[in-house]
Amino acid sequence: MKNHEKIDILFEDEYICVINKPTGLLSVPSQGKGKSALGILEEIMRKKGTYSPKRKPFAVHRLDRETSGVMMFALTESAQKKIMDSWHQMVSERLYRALAENPRNPHKFLPLSGLIDDNLAFNAYNVGYVPKKETKTVPARTHFTTILRGKSHTLFELSLDTGKKNQIRAHLASKGYPLAGDKNYRAKTDNFGRLCLHARTLEFTHPFTNQKMRFEVPEPAEWKAYVEKGDLHPAEPSWNSARRGGPKNQKSFTLGQKRLSAKDKAHMNFIELGKRR
Repeated sequence: MKNHEKIDILFEDEYICVINKPTGLLSVPSQGKGKSALGILEEIMRKKGTYSPKRKPFAVHRLDRETSGVMMFALTESAQKKIMDSWHQMVSERLYRALAENPRNPHKFLPLSGLIDDNLAFNAYNVGYVPKKETKTVPARTHFTTILRGKSHTLFELSLDTGKKNQIRAHLASKGYPLAGDKNYRAKTDNFGRLCLHARTLEFTHPFTNQKMRFEVPEPAEWKAYVEKGDLHPAEPSWNSARRGGPKNQKSFTLGQKRLSAKDKAHMNFIELGKRR
């Protein structure tokens, strides 16, 4: 398997399974989009002989495809229902780490900790953003703490009062902190070849045994080292280079030259998409 088609099982009993999901892997199957964590877990259970029609993975929450980290699956349909019905009561802590670019203007830096309480809207391609004018929105609340602030990037720890799609990415980008590697929100750095968002901690009360459980998988150590060093002359991300025509030895592509395919649209940021509507 490729790296993004592997999962690490952190815990498994007859009711639940907790895994470490790599970046680039869907949480659950989506037509025509390749492997998923749920599908790979099902394959593992089949190989171990623990899979049956009544004992198989069921989704109880999701991580974005590009987000890595700790996530949980139910292993029976009744466990899924119980977990989803009591999710906010049973989960006591859910923490993320994010590596974000700093705003150019230091006066716009966020405080060391606080709350982003801005509603989110979604464009035609289901990409979330904080709107600048009145439109249909959903509530979204993100708590943030600065772990380390460097010359060019900041490492944040975040927790969510609401679990909306793209919430952390949209909230931080709206404050001038796009996540490194996030082309949808106009990031200018991509030193790790991935979106720098990681679900680090999941703490909950087991839905059947009432045991307090905590699972923690640290984000890549390279993120902190990168913040400490600073990146004052970052290499231009591939998507920015392509948008400007790229190096002379590469084929240039102008958006106005042809009708966009669904794949092209998926790789454009929401501002570009809005300009074409």
